[in-house]
Amino acid sequence: MKDRIVTGMRSTGKLHFGHYLGVIQNLVKLQHEYECFFFVADWHALTTKYDKTETLRQDIKDVVIDWLASGIDPNIATIYVQSLVPEIAELNVYLSMVTPQNWVERDPCLKDMAKILRTKEGANSQISYGLMGYPVLMSADIMMFNAAAVPVGIDQVAHIEITRDIARRFNNIYKTDFFNEPKALLNNCSLICGLDGNKMGKSFQNDIKISDTEEVTAKKIMTAITDRSRMRKDDPGHPNECEVAFKYWEIFGTQEQVQTVRCECEKGLRGCADCKRELGRIINEKFAPIREKRRYYEAHPEEVDRIIREGSQKARVEARKILEEVRNIIGMY
Repeated sequence: MKDRIVTGMRSTGKLHFGHYLGVIQNLVKLQHEYECFFFVADWHALTTKYDKTETLRQDIKDVVIDWLASGIDPNIATIYVQSLVPEIAELNVYLSMVTPQNWVERDPCLKDMAKILRTKEGANSQISYGLMGYPVLMSADIMMFNAAAVPVGIDQVAHIEITRDIARRFNNIYKTDFFNEPKALLNNCSLICGLDGNKMGKSFQNDIKISDTEEVTAKKIMTAITDRSRMRKDDPGHPNECEVAFKYWEIFGTQEQVQTVRCECEKGLRGCADCKRELGRIINEKFAPIREKRRYYEAHPEEVDRIIREGSQKARVEARKILEEVRNIIGMY
């Protein structure tokens, strides 16, 4: 029997290359190795965007479409929307009762979310009750399916610790060993910076989206920062000091292509503009099948709706089993 893993992404809308390389590519692989539950975290999105819900439904669908186009198979992995599994909310209540306040206040996940809120709304922004409970709700997401592990990047390992602590505390209080203490399943992925050299992000306007057209992608690639010290086309270049473009080559190019780019750049045989034009072509070739599949799902929204509904119903069946056990352990009526 395969170990069960759970992970989710906030309903932020169309996803970018950072999401693909940092998360989705890994999930496509893991779905064949584990029993997988992948969810769109729309409740979590409300913790910082509770007053901006005009596009929430479409944002949810766009996340799912990008997953499907990238290769996550709903016949293998369970794809669901967080709010369509209300059992999570009830489990969140029970976990809230056993979680000390200071655990939540010191949790790095909450600190990260508060930082995002202050960045968007200013230093005087208020933390809502919902945002304060973010770490417990995140734990409920994981414990709802009694996951053995959670796929995370190295910078997110600390976020799993509170879930382990809550699971351990629940088991101790109710003298049971029911809940697993989920382990962090490290994702050794390629990290990609934004076109300006900073972290790639939708709000930074430095991203390339999975859904971008070939023309838009090529145009964006032409804005990528290169070697700032290089003044003329035939000047010898320094690939290791090329802040963005060469890093993209190392991610998307073959070993042979990367070596050719390095050699020609160092000898002044390859100008930055020509280099980025070729890079755009290579990236567009790589994402062509994904984008074609994405266009299919965009043209068939009813199929996306069906996948979401069926996956969420399947998730509820499993969630009810866990919740029934939890209610019995606690002694609810």
